[in-house]
Amino acid sequence: MTEDLFKISTSYLDKLCNVIKERPVGSVGNREAADFIEQEMALLGWETETPEFEALDWHDEGAVLSAENKTFEVSASPFSLGYSGEAELVSVTNADELSKADAAGKILFLHGDIAAEQLMPKNFVFYNPDEHKEIVALLEQSGARAIICATGRNAALAGGVYPFPLIEDGDFDIPSVYMTEEEGKKLLPFAGKKVMLKSNSRRIKAKGCNVIGRKGEITADKIVVTAHMDAKIGTPGALDNATGVVVLLLLARLLEDYFGNLQIELVAFNGEDYYSVPGQMNYVTANMDSFNQVMLNINIDGAGYKDGPSALSFYGLPLLIESKAREVLASSKGVIEGRQWPQGDHSIFIQYGRPAIAATSQWFADHIDSQTITHTPEDKPEIVDCQKLIELAKTLNNLIRKL
Repeated sequence: MTEDLFKISTSYLDKLCNVIKERPVGSVGNREAADFIEQEMALLGWETETPEFEALDWHDEGAVLSAENKTFEVSASPFSLGYSGEAELVSVTNADELSKADAAGKILFLHGDIAAEQLMPKNFVFYNPDEHKEIVALLEQSGARAIICATGRNAALAGGVYPFPLIEDGDFDIPSVYMTEEEGKKLLPFAGKKVMLKSNSRRIKAKGCNVIGRKGEITADKIVVTAHMDAKIGTPGALDNATGVVVLLLLARLLEDYFGNLQIELVAFNGEDYYSVPGQMNYVTANMDSFNQVMLNINIDGAGYKDGPSALSFYGLPLLIESKAREVLASSKGVIEGRQWPQGDHSIFIQYGRPAIAATSQWFADHIDSQTITHTPEDKPEIVDCQKLIELAKTLNNLIRKL
């Protein structure tokens, strides 16, 4: 059985990361991934559902920035509208300067403190600091034609990518591009002078869907196991989060014979790495009146890193569930209790007062604020140990059956 599961998990990972090239919400690859997950669940006897929602696909054909006889390396901000024009460059380093800047009809250059942390999308409901809302509002009131951002690293909010896009928001309509801090230093002397910016990007209306598999009594309390299927543009998304989907599908197989008195719901969310988390919002809307039925959420994200054990962290568990979880951990190979981390879909259930367990790699949880892999081309299957995914799936299967 273990050998078979290894072949199966390896084929799942290859399908999601190599056969399907990219999985951002709204893309062809994302739909292929959803179809694949639904088909696998259905073949294993799960009752499936694929609730659909509106989304944006996004195409980018590059960006060019020049001033006088110099050119600068820039990239279009994901989901940004395109732009082509010449205008005066206005330098801004903080919100106070932005509020006072004469930016109407000009191109804003954001660098320094104001560009230190990725701005939350304007309609992102689960986490959106007031200072981010203030900056976004000021930008929209500025009258600027376009925005150039010079950024560094911000692993906690933007993953391992360098430089990170300060603005990643399909609901924000001022065209923007981003560059490294080093390029920003070269651009700064041109503040007050005219620069030429051309960004060839466009939004495309599309659709996406979650994939939900169910077993057990529909009216019963339920255990909801979640993993997001989408990935950032430009990454194979192995650790983030093809491995979570692999564990979800291994669980579907291990629980193929389940006929217990709890409902088991396997949810492949679609949107955790997307500006408006549409799949998560779709699920919340559909289940707004039934969250009290959720006995436990288990969310899988960042699992299977090649070094170190898998880790479970606990959030508001009732004593009975916690004791069962610790009992399972005590007898599990390669799975330990790890540190808590909020950057995942388990936070949705926690915010609605439901108990949750987050399943990940200990490496991922320990380095979530400093790692340089996720959201980059380096997040590929070679950094994954599929045996760890099997161990994690078996541990979660044992826990679900004990409950």
